Amino acid sequence: MTRATGRSLELYYIDGRPDGMLTAELFGWTGHVLMAPRTQIAAALARPEANYAGVYLLIGELDGEPRAYVGEGDDISARIKSHDVRKEWWTSAILITAAANKLNKAYVRYLEARLIAEARSVGRVPLDNGNNPTVASLSEADVAKMEAFLENIFIVMPAVRVDMFIHRSRPGLQHKTAAEQGAVNDTSSNPTAQRFILETRKHNLHATASLIDGEFIVEAGSKARKEWVGLNHHTYASLHPELVRAGVLAIDGDRCVFTQNYAFSSPSAAAATIFGRSASGPQSWRLEGSGITYKDWEVSQLETAEG
Repeated sequence: MTRATGRSLELYYIDGRPDGMLTAELFGWTGHVLMAPRTQIAAALARPEANYAGVYLLIGELDGEPRAYVGEGDDISARIKSHDVRKEWWTSAILITAAANKLNKAYVRYLEARLIAEARSVGRVPLDNGNNPTVASLSEADVAKMEAFLENIFIVMPAVRVDMFIHRSRPGLQHKTAAEQGAVNDTSSNPTAQRFILETRKHNLHATASLIDGEFIVEAGSKARKEWVGLNHHTYASLHPELVRAGVLAIDGDRCVFTQNYAFSSPSAAAATIFGRSASGPQSWRLEGSGITYKDWEVSQLETAEG
């Protein structure tokens, strides 16, 4: 089993503003990422790397829903200038190139096709692309190089506030027995897997989730509200409809059902999605087999760690 290793990422805020242009580079990677808000696109396209061959993303909203476009070009600057005229919905652009303009036409076509396929596989953000481009024919060695390049792109994207390539579906889960779940302070059993229950009789909802390796994973078959009924400006208001669009939540009568195991960023994000409104995850989820809240279980884990 390969041991995961850390990576060093450098973000450079070009004009010193957290909401302005920035570059992102990984140590040991030849790739270069430039993110620019549309209000600064002229300055971004005046930079030397904007004239390189590469792939790019246009990010924004259309009719109240997130939208993205993936493109490629021998000269990214020229391509984006044409889209700046024809596409009104995008608000930021991400340009992905390589040092010394090392990406050729076949490489960028391969990257474009793979990025489109990956975004559609995740399904979180609808694409403005019309068709699925065919993957460019490359040698075995070149495919390996571009797949490694893609892996680094996927590492960098969340750092520049693009999460459309993050896979949160998870395979089948292994659980502790009820006796192991009840032994709150028992560290002899697997400490990376705990199972929690969330229920509400009023709306006939029942959900199960597992905390595994730091991820809070709601399990397939769990039930959720049919739609978001909370405040529209709430942090998680867009998450419920996003999961419906992606097929993670499927409408089943007057409720929704999780079609797959799905990793949330927190117990509260999971609880809010299930309840369809704001909710305190630490208070709502309860440890299977004991009934104590997630909050109290977490406190017990901290006390054990301190001891």
